[in-house]
Amino acid sequence: MGNTLRFISPDNKAISYMGRIDFKNPLSPKIIFAGTTITLRFKGTRADIKLLNHKFYNAQELGVVIDGKVTKLTYEDHWEPVTLTAVQGLPDAEHELVIYKRQDASHYFDFLGFYIDGEVLPASEKPSRRIECYGDSVSSGQVCEACDYLAKQDPEGHEGAYDNSWYSYSMITARNLGAQIHNVAQGGIAILDNTGYYHAPTFIGMETAYNKLCYFPEGEGGYSDWDFSQYIPHVVIMAVGQNDPHNEGNPDNDINEPQFRARWTSKYKEILKDLRTHYPKAAIILTTTVLCHSIDWDNAIDSCMQELKADGMENIYHLMYKRNGIATPGHPRILEQYEMASELTAFISSLGDNVWED
Repeated sequence: MGNTLRFISPDNKAISYMGRIDFKNPLSPKIIFAGTTITLRFKGTRADIKLLNHKFYNAQELGVVIDGKVTKLTYEDHWEPVTLTAVQGLPDAEHELVIYKRQDASHYFDFLGFYIDGEVLPASEKPSRRIECYGDSVSSGQVCEACDYLAKQDPEGHEGAYDNSWYSYSMITARNLGAQIHNVAQGGIAILDNTGYYHAPTFIGMETAYNKLCYFPEGEGGYSDWDFSQYIPHVVIMAVGQNDPHNEGNPDNDINEPQFRARWTSKYKEILKDLRTHYPKAAIILTTTVLCHSIDWDNAIDSCMQELKADGMENIYHLMYKRNGIATPGHPRILEQYEMASELTAFISSLGDNVWED
């Protein structure tokens, strides 16, 4: 191919997007959530990506998948647009390039387009199956690539270098089932504001984040609401409830203490009831993960499910993994993520093909 690169604008119909994305400006969509993907099919040998990155903390890395091979770009933070070579030296043939957000709120970026040295191909049709996952660091794939630390505490000072949303159980499950996924996941998040680990010292919980497009106030324009009508999942996974004991500067929250339990379960059920108003037919799966935590939180989740069922909510389930809460004191590594994905895939499949009907 020649050296001339062709610009592909973000609003080009050949580009396929997946995830909660801010399209207020279609020429610079904001990529916020871990696991959000941008896909381009092309014929050529090289593809660059143009973006404007907004860094908050940690090393900055961007996920790249070219023809099924997973790799990454590591780059310095930039306060002005930058063009990065995603892939080069490819055979002059048809290729599929996926750019995805590896990390959660350590940064977000404005996607400003692709450059290629060849021909744009039509986008593949998106899967008709749709999943949405509300989760924490496990769902966002934090520290999953620290494979030498299997079933151990996390390595110190990693600064996000081992984070990879592609290998989160939620994303793996979606690929297993041939489904789209909106991965609404953030490391350290709990149900209630002012608990958990995310966004110290003003801790943000899922009660604030679940219905947001931008869920942190530092984003351009601050918080913004998500329009639930833009994406109606067939399956909703609620995987929050293991960061929730943490209460900065105070004793841990005790889910068995009556006053706190009432407040926690009320908010948990309130979120689920609201999601049900947006997704009347979706199967809702309540779960946590294999990360070490007290089973008391899973028991509280089960009680919430029973109460919601008693109030008339149908098509709601509670999944406990075989090693739920006892597998690892650190974040699940890739092998453990696949373990969870295998069980979750089987559970969703057991619900039958009718679960995917609109």
